[in-house]
Amino acid sequence: MFKALLRSPIIQAPMAGGASNPRLAAAVSNAGGVGFLAAGYKTAKEMKDEIEQTQHMTKHPFGVNLFVPGNEEVDETLLFAYREKIEKEAKGLGVSIGEAEMDDDDWENKLTVLKEAQVDLVSFTFGCPESSVIKDLQSAGSLIAVTVTNLQEAKKAAGAGADALCVQGIEAGGHRASFENRTEDDYGLLVLIRMIETELKLPIIAAGGLMHGKDIAAVLAAGAVAAQLGTAFLRCPESGASPVHKAALNNPQFNQTAITRAFSGRRARGLVNHFMKENDHAAPAAYPYVHHMTKHVRKAAAQKGNPDLMALWAGQGYKLSREIPAAELVELLMEELK
Repeated sequence: MFKALLRSPIIQAPMAGGASNPRLAAAVSNAGGVGFLAAGYKTAKEMKDEIEQTQHMTKHPFGVNLFVPGNEEVDETLLFAYREKIEKEAKGLGVSIGEAEMDDDDWENKLTVLKEAQVDLVSFTFGCPESSVIKDLQSAGSLIAVTVTNLQEAKKAAGAGADALCVQGIEAGGHRASFENRTEDDYGLLVLIRMIETELKLPIIAAGGLMHGKDIAAVLAAGAVAAQLGTAFLRCPESGASPVHKAALNNPQFNQTAITRAFSGRRARGLVNHFMKENDHAAPAAYPYVHHMTKHVRKAAAQKGNPDLMALWAGQGYKLSREIPAAELVELLMEELK
């Protein structure tokens, strides 16, 4: 059933924060891949508007990704200490630190919209929804993928009724999709695909550091049915990533990536910059509290053209990113895959 959705094994990753938008998703879907919208950090109304825009631009399948809300306890003392530590960066940009608060990312309202929208593919990150949620969306006509980072998460998603697993290796840019916000064993993508593929029979979407047709060939050989690429699409003109972010991907000043909690309180891979170096060791495991604390800093830094105070999410293969239209990139990846 899931394989029937694919015209090619290329899926554009949902990248929250603006990079994934209707233009990019539609361009990828029209070119033969599967485009994706990222509902994270948006209201249900904003998500609905983007779905409708995408539906006007393509008649081909596309997906929408949701963040599963958590309920982790946080250490208020650590949060206060982190606020004091990053206050200097905020003042230098003329903004204030945001309120450290919990929210569910408009979860219930988004589920209601998705049931009505009948999107082809819905994926989940940061956890696995209840089986009743999955069944409701499937009844409305959507296929369901759950993003996993280890075998235990994969088994839970399979047990809840997911149609496919998005298997995320440690190479991936942006947030780790882990169900729990803690340090854990991190697996490379090829190893993780094989671990899961030998135990479960669900279709696997491979994600993490994939930039070239040869990378797609490798994950297909390992047992995946499709490859999900995010960083590869960041420099496309249709991408909603900020010009500062796009330029940093091709700037020799930024020569490595690392995983940090400094920007959001959850582990995420990005280009190593000043903010990450200064604050990584002090950032508490407190999502979305830290995300809300730093969002004004990140936004102001982008507006002022300062990449050193932004979250420059990028996978390990970022140096292989190409500045070409999304449709051309899909075509080129398919040529390279052949």
